[in-house]
Amino acid sequence: MLKNLKPRLYQETIFSKSTAKNTLVVLPTGLGKTAISLIVAADRLSKFPESQILLLAPTRPLASQHYSTFKKHFAGLEEEDFSLVTGEISQKKREGIWRAATIIFSTPQCVANDVRAGKLSLENFSFLIEDEAHRCIKNYDYTYVVKMYREQASRALVLGLTASPGSEQAKINQICKNLGIEAVEVRTRESEDVKRYIKELKTNVIKVGFPSRFVEIKERLNKILAKRVEELRNRGLLYGKFATKRTFIELQAKLMRISKGGNKHFHILRGISLLTEIMKAQHLLELLETQTVYSVNKYLEGLEKEEKEAKSKAIKNLFGNVEFQLAITKIKKLVESGTEHPKLRVLLDVVKTEIKSGNKRMMIFAQYRDTVDKIHSELDKAGISSRIFIGQSGERGLKQREQQQVLREFSEGEISCLVSTSIGEEGLDIPEVGAVIFYEPIPSAIRRIQRAGRTARLQPGKLIMLITQKTRDESYHWASYYKERKMHGILRDMKDDFDRKEEERQSKMQKSLGEF
Repeated sequence: MLKNLKPRLYQETIFSKSTAKNTLVVLPTGLGKTAISLIVAADRLSKFPESQILLLAPTRPLASQHYSTFKKHFAGLEEEDFSLVTGEISQKKREGIWRAATIIFSTPQCVANDVRAGKLSLENFSFLIEDEAHRCIKNYDYTYVVKMYREQASRALVLGLTASPGSEQAKINQICKNLGIEAVEVRTRESEDVKRYIKELKTNVIKVGFPSRFVEIKERLNKILAKRVEELRNRGLLYGKFATKRTFIELQAKLMRISKGGNKHFHILRGISLLTEIMKAQHLLELLETQTVYSVNKYLEGLEKEEKEAKSKAIKNLFGNVEFQLAITKIKKLVESGTEHPKLRVLLDVVKTEIKSGNKRMMIFAQYRDTVDKIHSELDKAGISSRIFIGQSGERGLKQREQQQVLREFSEGEISCLVSTSIGEEGLDIPEVGAVIFYEPIPSAIRRIQRAGRTARLQPGKLIMLITQKTRDESYHWASYYKERKMHGILRDMKDDFDRKEEERQSKMQKSLGEF
């Protein structure tokens, strides 16, 4: 039933488990999760020829990519047996497609809407694939769809695919519970049955000094933060010795709920205002430490516009602070003198060195769009061909057609560097690159694994990471490293637990047969 597809040994091993049980497959980007879904889908259709297959992906481009891949490798099915269903198709028309097609590719929102409206029954689907399964948490539509599928389908089988389900035990447990997981299959680049199929990945961490002029601004911003954190503690709103960005976000959300519930006490309102100031100053500091002066200035211009329009009392308070005004003055001097974050120069040197060594295709990841813009601009000035690869949202976003055009140019060698935000991390079929460059480390194991998976598949590759010394770059780097190790430990234990339970079940079955 499949053509032009020769499964690797580890894919066949995972396939044998996935045909019998609801399985979570954890494989780094580029090691063929889609191939596993293909061979399991073919197996289900051979067993249940009149049934249907449903593959869900979190975005339209990713669903479209799976649609093209399945059509390419499936033999014995007609063009009309494959359908890509998105919200752009009217609900009335979708109703006919749900009934007619054999293999359907869609987004969870689209499926969930039609199931809720009674326009789609999942009874006849013998196989559900949820790509990027780490999203199957809380109220995301993945969770609702798999719940209804397991209730409605008479021959239900679930396959969850992800490069990383995260590093928190509770989150991984929740994903497995939501998907009804009965088996876990995990592979890393170091797995014995994977090593033979991949090439060497060299990691190079480049440490960049943090200039004294930047340190002076950092000290001003830290004074602002320390004073506001102290007031939150004095008001009994913040506890504990350490507070992170996540702490502030969660506390602000909590106080907002209390306020919306009718409690307009000054104590609560002051806490919300303080947290707004903290979040703004924190973000400015993060940009200063890890991004570009261009990014810092763009963000500052946005704050100045808010302050002039009197949109927020918290912004007014921040701009009325002497330390903040001194920080602004120093930032403006950096801009006027043309001073940039030293990372930018180091990045250009790295790219030039890679090109001289024969590397014709690189991918540069940066967290923020303003940084992506600045990197692209500097590469352009240096005569290095590059394109921006960003999401669809906002006025500056790339529409799906434009994204596809960029990837086509990159694939055909028209450009050397793809400068990407997080959109380049998940799933999309991006050509293998000779080097992946992290403009900054990220504290997420999921995103670290996804970024690194863009290289060292068929050819040796490099992972190059730029880290500003004595800044959050250093803590983010180690955070993602230890989270990845922790995740693998949790998954190994989980796999062992599932395997042990299966052995016990088989043992009891054999014992029962012997007694019989």
